Amino acid sequence: MPAAQDSAAPAHVPVLLGPLLEAVAPVRGVWLDGTFGAGGYARGLLEAGAERVIGVDRDPSALNAAREWAARWGERLHLVEGNFADLDRLAGEPLDGVVLDLGVSSMQIDQPERGFSFAKDGPLDMRMSGQGPSAADLVNTASEQHLADILYHYGEERAARRIARAILRARAEAPITGTLQLAEIVAACLPGPKPGQIHPATRSFQALRIAVNDELGALVDGLEAAERALKPGGRLAVVTFHSLEDRIVKWFLRQRSGNLPGPSRFAPEPEAQTARFRLDTRRAITPDDEEIARNPRARSARLRVATRLDAPAGPVDRDSLGLPRPPSEMQR
Repeated sequence: MPAAQDSAAPAHVPVLLGPLLEAVAPVRGVWLDGTFGAGGYARGLLEAGAERVIGVDRDPSALNAAREWAARWGERLHLVEGNFADLDRLAGEPLDGVVLDLGVSSMQIDQPERGFSFAKDGPLDMRMSGQGPSAADLVNTASEQHLADILYHYGEERAARRIARAILRARAEAPITGTLQLAEIVAACLPGPKPGQIHPATRSFQALRIAVNDELGALVDGLEAAERALKPGGRLAVVTFHSLEDRIVKWFLRQRSGNLPGPSRFAPEPEAQTARFRLDTRRAITPDDEEIARNPRARSARLRVATRLDAPAGPVDRDSLGLPRPPSEMQR
């Protein structure tokens, strides 16, 4: 089917779009883009031949921004507000493909009022949906132990305890409400970055964002939902941006493909796993030098692709997925 004339659509090209479309070709049937954002993957799938795309995003502002240009695709593009953790319910029908582009979108990063970045000052928010407790609520009310757990487990920040103590000292004098305010507190706890290194507050901001939005829990729920929603032969493509996400996706697909590594000779033989996916990428696909030069944010991206097999969906062993130990005050 020919592509719609989409001159009003944004020029944003998402990370690894070309390699993703190549890995899942030929693109057919009904796809769900569980992290719609600026709509780049959805447009790419439609232009590549998808019959329809269901665009899901928990951020209502992303969907509102897309209404005008999305209408040009008519019934081929259907926008739904919701969390991709519930993608099988939101889709309401079997799917030929699911694509997930994890983490915060460039559009959200570039809006200071959303509080995801310390590049410009803004309120310490970080909520993707705009609902529930914000990062400021967390930073100003959580215990020192709770903050340290979040920073260590979700940001892999080795100075977590030092930063947590500094946050409590600062908030005793005045509430911490801005992104630059928090970034300065964190940076004062760490050595200055050398040329080419990330900002000292990067890991802490990542950790708080993951905690505020329960991103890792939503990821596992979304992978399970994709297994339930995909038809046999359906494709699952996931783009990650940090090691925590990529490890979970990698081990989920290994477990669900029956491809877990063998135990040591001293360990009991594990129960055989029924294969529900076939791994299409043994190793993650990464951006080439040209894409990184064009978009430096792409440098940490990893793409993994798998094909759904005939076996029915079943329970997932979450202990095998490399999930960080839940912080002390965040256990469900």
